[in-house]
Amino acid sequence: MRSHLCGQLRDSHKGDDVSLCGWVHRRRDHGGVIFLDVRDYTGIVQVVFDPDTEESFALADQVRNEFVIRIEGRVRARDQDAINPKMATGMIEVLGKQLQILNRAETPPFQLDEYSSAGEDVRLRHRALDLRRPEMQEKLRLRSKASHLVRSYLDEQGFVDLETPILTKATPEGARDYLVPSRVHPGSFYALPQSPQIFKQLLMMSGFDRYYQIARCFRDEDLRADRQPEFTQIDIEMSFVTQQEVMDVSEGLVRKLFSELIEVDLGEMPVLDYADAISRFGVDRPDLRFGLELLDVADLLKDVEFKVFSGPANDPKCRVAALRLPGGDRLTRKNLDDYTKFVSIYGARGLAYIRVNSLDSGMEGLQSPILKFLPEAVVNAILERCGAEVGDVIFFGADRASVVNDSLGALRNRLAEDLDLYERPWAACWVVDFPMFEQGEDGSLSAVHHPFTSPSCDPAALEADPAAALSQSYDLVINGHEVGGGSIRIHDPAMQQAVFRVLQLSDNEANIKFGFLLDALKFGAPPHGGLAFGMDRLVMLLAGTNAIRDVIAFPKTQTATCLLTSAPSEIDPEQLAELGIMVKPRAVDDATGDGTAAGPQAGGR
Repeated sequence: MRSHLCGQLRDSHKGDDVSLCGWVHRRRDHGGVIFLDVRDYTGIVQVVFDPDTEESFALADQVRNEFVIRIEGRVRARDQDAINPKMATGMIEVLGKQLQILNRAETPPFQLDEYSSAGEDVRLRHRALDLRRPEMQEKLRLRSKASHLVRSYLDEQGFVDLETPILTKATPEGARDYLVPSRVHPGSFYALPQSPQIFKQLLMMSGFDRYYQIARCFRDEDLRADRQPEFTQIDIEMSFVTQQEVMDVSEGLVRKLFSELIEVDLGEMPVLDYADAISRFGVDRPDLRFGLELLDVADLLKDVEFKVFSGPANDPKCRVAALRLPGGDRLTRKNLDDYTKFVSIYGARGLAYIRVNSLDSGMEGLQSPILKFLPEAVVNAILERCGAEVGDVIFFGADRASVVNDSLGALRNRLAEDLDLYERPWAACWVVDFPMFEQGEDGSLSAVHHPFTSPSCDPAALEADPAAALSQSYDLVINGHEVGGGSIRIHDPAMQQAVFRVLQLSDNEANIKFGFLLDALKFGAPPHGGLAFGMDRLVMLLAGTNAIRDVIAFPKTQTATCLLTSAPSEIDPEQLAELGIMVKPRAVDDATGDGTAAGPQAGGR
């Protein structure tokens, strides 16, 4: 139907007869001459119809935005004053001779260009239209190129592309599983995989040595802006490797993606201990594009009468930290109030601060509501430790360590964004030596990564003091985003059983849930390790967007809803009956009218 693509026509095609197909991006009528900007996936070209071609001119007069058309015409140079240097095809235009309307279109619900002001809900409801926009085409084609480069790189490194099951067994990996009822096994359920973790370990035990997969994964968890209930991982696993060897291969892949797709050299990737990252930045995914760091000041505040500081300073489970903002004198009182509200999201009960107006005037040169509660010697010691200078604002956090880390870590990022404190466009780092376990409010332990991660100690030391155990794990962080994480896996049956015991998983429970893995470990498992990259998050960074939904063709909303297809949806009673499932009625809140489940949503027969 077409001889050329719209966006590929250039000055060298002048005089050529061409046939083009595409959508009408814009129509303009200039005093008897009709201009159609015709768009396909390669770009836009201007087509001109004049009254000399009566039939085609009449059709062009009917055409509106998003009509699907086919044209035949001749490429010619634009008039000098009509050249558009912003368009790749801006030197030429096509003089239309024949026009065929292949399909008419209603008026789109929003403008299909980079200036679209439509809300995300409207765009997701009409996703097929939204994906026509050149901006979205570019992002998803970038994703396709990334997939190709991933496969090319890993193929060159000797990896084998293998698929693992989508219908599998429920496993405790930190989030809820999506469950799938089985018609042929009434009362039994499959689970959609949160990751291919166990299967890729089994492939190492099968002797494949190097595996990879661009895998779909599913997690029924509370959502955030950069997460989706179904997502894509670049999943790799390697046998007979050290932690450094896995990191080297993974880093090479990321460097290739950034270099070849957006011509970015990520530079040095420092390696930070988890404890160091938390101490300095408050988070285990630090953004190193700017230099604000947290400083511990608890030792300076243990003996003050101000209980807001001295209480946490004397509690080993708490932290008192300071964050110095150079040039903070640009902040207004309203800014400070806004930041106080912001840190409350993370559990902070307030945000103390000191403004440094002068260093030569003692306490008179400082401004803060807390100064009256602190001895001058203590204040001077804090200023000295922080390296305070005139014009600085020093923020404080004093609470449970997790609250201080979360709130000041988030404040650090917010300040950099609001005040444009970035010193470089890109910064990547590795974070290693994560704790093996984390402790819940009830004192129970859970695996920080997953229960197949190898500890850095032997089984006896692990069981003697599990809270102190570190894991052989590693995360890759770019611009404050965790883009990949992995670990050396457990290959010794005794170590795996020790981890299960720490997690209070009985031998019987372990066999029911992971018997197939434990059996495989008995028959000669090689030392192995791997890593999984979040494909969606990587492409989000490559595309220069903050919205992960922009790089997924058909994403869900933050409430795990597909606005395009109205999923999830209710199921016909006949289909439920065939599966042996009964849906319980939902109670309605009289005050709000919202439906809430009266009990479990589904019960097995």
